Amino acid sequence: MIPNFELSVEVSKRYNFDKNSLHKINNNPWVKNQWPLVYFIQNETKRVAYVGESTNFSNRIKNHLANPKKANVFNQISIIGSDKFNKSATLDIESKLIQYISSEGTYELQNGNHGLINHNYYQQDLYKDLFKNIWGKLIESKIVSKSLEEIENSELFKYSPYKSLNEDQYNSVLEIIEALTRSESNQIFIKGSAGTGKTILATYLIKLLGSDVSDTNMDDFSDNEIQEINLIRAYKEKYPKAKIGFVVAMSSLRKTLQNVFRKIPDLKSSMIISPSDTFKKNYDLLIVDEAHRLRQYKNIGWMGVFKKNNQKLGLDNSGTELDWIIANSKNQIFFYDPAQSVKPSDIPSFNFEKLIHQKNTIEIELRSQMRSKGGNDYITFVDDLLNINRDTKSFYSPENYDLVVFDSMKDMYEQLSIKETEYGLCRLVAGYSWPWLSDPKKKPKPNLDAIDIEIDGVKLQWNKTDKDWINSENAFKEVGCIHTTQGYDLNYTGVIFGEEISFNKFTNQIEIDKSKYFDKNGKRGIDDIEYLKEFIINIYKTIMYRGIRGAYIYACDKNLREYFKEHITSYKISSKLRILPFSDVKPYINSVPLLDIYAAAGKFSDLQIRRDYENYKWIELPINIVAREDYFVCQVIGESMNKKIQNGSWCLFKKDPGGTREGKIVLVEHYNIQDSDFGSGYTVKSYHSEKIISEDSWHHQSIILKPLSFDPTFKNIVLTEDEISSLKVIGEFVTVLDV
Repeated sequence: MIPNFELSVEVSKRYNFDKNSLHKINNNPWVKNQWPLVYFIQNETKRVAYVGESTNFSNRIKNHLANPKKANVFNQISIIGSDKFNKSATLDIESKLIQYISSEGTYELQNGNHGLINHNYYQQDLYKDLFKNIWGKLIESKIVSKSLEEIENSELFKYSPYKSLNEDQYNSVLEIIEALTRSESNQIFIKGSAGTGKTILATYLIKLLGSDVSDTNMDDFSDNEIQEINLIRAYKEKYPKAKIGFVVAMSSLRKTLQNVFRKIPDLKSSMIISPSDTFKKNYDLLIVDEAHRLRQYKNIGWMGVFKKNNQKLGLDNSGTELDWIIANSKNQIFFYDPAQSVKPSDIPSFNFEKLIHQKNTIEIELRSQMRSKGGNDYITFVDDLLNINRDTKSFYSPENYDLVVFDSMKDMYEQLSIKETEYGLCRLVAGYSWPWLSDPKKKPKPNLDAIDIEIDGVKLQWNKTDKDWINSENAFKEVGCIHTTQGYDLNYTGVIFGEEISFNKFTNQIEIDKSKYFDKNGKRGIDDIEYLKEFIINIYKTIMYRGIRGAYIYACDKNLREYFKEHITSYKISSKLRILPFSDVKPYINSVPLLDIYAAAGKFSDLQIRRDYENYKWIELPINIVAREDYFVCQVIGESMNKKIQNGSWCLFKKDPGGTREGKIVLVEHYNIQDSDFGSGYTVKSYHSEKIISEDSWHHQSIILKPLSFDPTFKNIVLTEDEISSLKVIGEFVTVLDV
């Protein structure tokens, strides 16, 4: 590390993108000195843009202006330069800008996606904050508006065909396109475990093969990029109007990818199809994502349609969706991982192995872990853990991955709530161990308020939608299953091992209770419990692989929890406050109760009347605070009050004393409150009221509950005159306790 290495970056003013401005552009210091630079061409009105990099920008801009596709579309250009730029750095920054701008939504990016590869270069770690600096300046210049974090959580970013590939993936692309141009018919299998970037590679390929590269100027291209462009040209010469389809067997992921393709130039949502859709036309190429989820004629709810599709090809009931895809296309690319097969309706692995071992089949394996910050070691650990292949003395504590097992469902949900506030895209996911009582499609009449899952007093419902649930509005308050999460990336996953899975301490084996497994199509016709166990183990492995940053684990079976705790760090309450054993508790003399806002469900109002003290946790207060009968402690989660109360702080409240509350921080309850931090019913905010005063009386016109946050996106909660009577002020904030 060079101690005095400082990076500064400059985003120029916007120049007109025309020949009359060449003199001004050529006088830009980075252009004038032929420095490596990055540039951004745009048309705000048409909402289109192009990103590039060059070491000889004077020539590059002349080429752009000579190209009517650019000269007639764009009208402004900005130049990004730094005295520390080199060719490798500008390639890296160009690649990142393409990824983020294409997903940010302000502009439709006109770049092709060829040549997007992660660039490793000397002293790369010194440039790690440079891109954040550049993005901040683009926001200041009002070229873009969304933060990097907001973009990274979007479905468009996660499945963007503009994602930079690693070397492993990029070499696979060259091998695939070369094979497609070489033979008349191909079957290509891309194998890789969860998180190796199979879907990213698939979207990259389908965008790349549809790109117009006829007039691409390759003056500054690397050898790999030139090879890639020439291969695309050869493919287009062989298939001038190629019919390409992207087959996605899972309906939830299919819906998500259709939304993504709708927003990408040269791609259409109609390109994302189901296996049944392959009968609509003859395809030159079908790219099949999550091929291990293709189905056979077994345990499915639409057997009539399945049978008719088989009959179209002269097949009996042994025909599968794999047969349909091969029959309806000249070339196929299968992205495949047999370890993620989770239902008996999935085609058995031997069907695929038979194809893989054919003479002309090409097999490519992806090895690099792209999703989990735990890397391949975490993938191996989960597989060994759930297949009881680990040395019991071996404790796994990954450096870059937050893996924790919880004894309390309440604690897990609270900690996941903190991560949701910090990162977003944190979800609870469970095995199918509870019936779906709140199913909105249930006949004759659904019960949308039914509680599906209750653990440790935490009441939850299954996902309300089976289409793109991960990105749905109330997803954090619901529980997803394998069918709504497979194929998706999360920041944190709260994994609930349900009542159908347990650990036998005497045999040292995981066991399955079929009667507590409620996926009817997942168990129908399976008499061999070990066969069912394989599917259920695959389900839990797959959902444990969803998290990018971490996985929180709760097991309903105590023995299974204890087994996990032999290998994984256990959660411990990080507060320095002491929770007293109940035998030492003297209520309101040496301790005050700890109350859970999330599980309150109306119990705050009778706090001082009830005497079932043993049902509460009791906190010993710091020595400088004397316990009182109107005191209680709550944890405040979220960023809406972070000017006064940091996310996750343990706070002391006193029961509402009445009188004026103006300007005070209060905990309130109201049926109409929908707070992003606390969910429905409760909030902690600064209290303000607007009164109407007459000669001999007054009444509230409105009550305003104001956030005190550095984040301006948090808005006031306003309760109007007719809503005020239902407002309950539960407590008044006293202080943040030592945590």
